[in-house]
Amino acid sequence: MKYDIAIIGGGPAGLMAAVRSAELGASVVLLEKNVCLGNKLLLTGGGRCNLTANIQDPRVFANRLGPKAKFLLSALHKFGVKETLDFFQSRGLAIQVEDNNRVFPASNKATDVLAIFTKALKKYQVEVRTSSAVKKIVNQGKKIIKIVLADNQEIVADNFILTTGGQSYPQTGSSGDGYKWLKQSGHSLIEPKPSLTPILVEANFLKDLEGLSLSEAKLNLYQNNKKISSISGDVVFTGTGLSGPAALDLSRVIDPQAIKTLTVEIDFLPQLDALALDKKLQQALTAGAKQIKNNLSGLVSPKFRNVLFKLSQINPEKKSSLISREERLTLVKLLKNFKLKLKALAGFERAMITSGGVALTEIDARTMRSKIISNLYIGGELLDLDGPTGGFNLQICWTSGYVAGESAVENK
Repeated sequence: MKYDIAIIGGGPAGLMAAVRSAELGASVVLLEKNVCLGNKLLLTGGGRCNLTANIQDPRVFANRLGPKAKFLLSALHKFGVKETLDFFQSRGLAIQVEDNNRVFPASNKATDVLAIFTKALKKYQVEVRTSSAVKKIVNQGKKIIKIVLADNQEIVADNFILTTGGQSYPQTGSSGDGYKWLKQSGHSLIEPKPSLTPILVEANFLKDLEGLSLSEAKLNLYQNNKKISSISGDVVFTGTGLSGPAALDLSRVIDPQAIKTLTVEIDFLPQLDALALDKKLQQALTAGAKQIKNNLSGLVSPKFRNVLFKLSQINPEKKSSLISREERLTLVKLLKNFKLKLKALAGFERAMITSGGVALTEIDARTMRSKIISNLYIGGELLDLDGPTGGFNLQICWTSGYVAGESAVENK
């Protein structure tokens, strides 16, 4: 059977492309190599699915993506945050907006987001083929003429949409197949790298801090003692380094090749400058308790307190009244300028997304159509475009998938 549109990849971008093209009347087949659709979608937001960032001005939204954001502006004007929210709410999904404009389903269940697509795919009669790995994409000149599956079945279509995702979370099936096919068909690739990934650091006390969560800490990144980036937000200590939204966002600007020249400095209390923190410490030390380990309970969590005493070489049993000014300022410095030497970035196994991908100069920004292959459209994580945590990367998928699906129908 010949289809109007064949879509390879049943993740967020592929699902959106399938629904949009099918609701416009196209005959659509959606191919997914896993046994079910949306594996990575179900992992987003810790299983809650951070749908998007509630920033409805396309320019303001795009500016958060970085220097390549201009590419997405045209598509965002067609299907941006407002249209995305309308898409889900009109299909019965209740949403909630949380801190930092993060949008989640009110149920806090990613499965409810996937159910929206499952229902729509059935409604618009999309043929869904799971456990259907693609073995080969066959080109003839500047067109794709067919897809050959692993079982040697052939899929023929007028237009094709490639939304196979990047290489992050390989356990979900994201093995980078799309990059290989794009390169074989003549596209240029910006080297894929893990992004939004935990930062590994060198320190012998990490196990003592594992699980420590900081709310609204500030991370300063230094290269050879020169500050090159600064990000505020939630941070979580792991047994090997730093995670949490702020650390993951900071990983976007870290060059793995320069990792040995980098240090990260944590400000545990950015709302207080050093002078104000010193005054607060003085007040804490005269608050009644005799030993310093008890006087700091209101300022420092018990998990960090032990490391603080170890690094400052202050005896936790020491009477607060005997703490010297020099010792007090040492504590201030550790709380405001807690330095850690970087070791590496965690790999694709722990990365939320992949940066890099097909060169944006080879994609028509208005349609997501390849400039190399005339009946190929590309969306989602395959594009050399990514954003910070907070729903930005899913919005890239929704936007590019929607525009690719609509444009493929218009090119029928």
